[in-house]
Amino acid sequence: KDFPATLQGEQTVEIRPRISGYNEEIRVDEGAYVKKGQILFRLNSNDIQAQVRSAEAQVKVAESQVATAKINIEKTKPLVEKDIISPFQLEIVETALQAAEAQLAQANANLANAKANLQYTIITSPTDGVIGTFPYRVGSLVSSSIAEPLTTVSNTTSMLAYFSMNETDFFRLTHGIEGKTTLEKLESLPEVELVLPDNSIYERKGKVETASGIVDTQTGAVNIRASFPNPDGYLRSGGSGRVRLPENLKNVLLIPQKASYEIQGKHFVYLVDNDNKIVNTVIDVVSGNLKDVYVVTSGLKAGDKIVVEGISGLRNGME
Repeated sequence: KDFPATLQGEQTVEIRPRISGYNEEIRVDEGAYVKKGQILFRLNSNDIQAQVRSAEAQVKVAESQVATAKINIEKTKPLVEKDIISPFQLEIVETALQAAEAQLAQANANLANAKANLQYTIITSPTDGVIGTFPYRVGSLVSSSIAEPLTTVSNTTSMLAYFSMNETDFFRLTHGIEGKTTLEKLESLPEVELVLPDNSIYERKGKVETASGIVDTQTGAVNIRASFPNPDGYLRSGGSGRVRLPENLKNVLLIPQKASYEIQGKHFVYLVDNDNKIVNTVIDVVSGNLKDVYVVTSGLKAGDKIVVEGISGLRNGME
């Protein structure tokens, strides 16, 4: 049975600037494959460089104030020891040294922050992956509060396919599978296939990994995730497809689809009784990708005869 699915890379990262600035250079193109640490964007750094130079000057001023305060202490200590001036004067110059050291620490912190902001003008990729679109071109003013990210980087070496199925299908899927927990049952499931939008089958098979622990009360669906290897990048994040799940059935009856008809969601066949008369009979079937046949789960038994050709126009009880 097929289930519509949406595809996402195993890791999709939004790239946003840490600081405000004009987008001065874009180093990569949309859809390109990038490595972790590769430079993606460069913001204009003139204002940040000016802040760094100003912070460096503030550090030098603070260092000179500390040096001056230390000299004042060295001059004041002998005078206090000789009782020429009061100890209170020494406390004043020691306090001045503490204030100057605090100002120096603040200046060093400002310098470190300015240098960090200068580094933030170079924006690199946090992971290997494929680049998304560029909503902001060269010359655009960007900041950390922009509505859209500069771009996205999707790690697509493994693709995640998200799909959902109703409770009945889910219980049928896991029924009879070895395992005490749902996770153990899912691990025991056979590999699944991915049907691409052109109805071709993706060459690599995947594996069902997880299922949501809660059934959606509005839709009655269970959300499920399957994983497919994608080393060559053939699958793209945001794409669509259908996850094809196998269902193992033993000792079941198959009938041609053309031998049945459907009314209000129920399937019927014309059963031939011992008197060679037809009896309109309700059957339960499992529909799937079985081409021209249905799997009958109830309503028929081995040895029953049904009308296969020309069922249109028949009436219950006809010979």
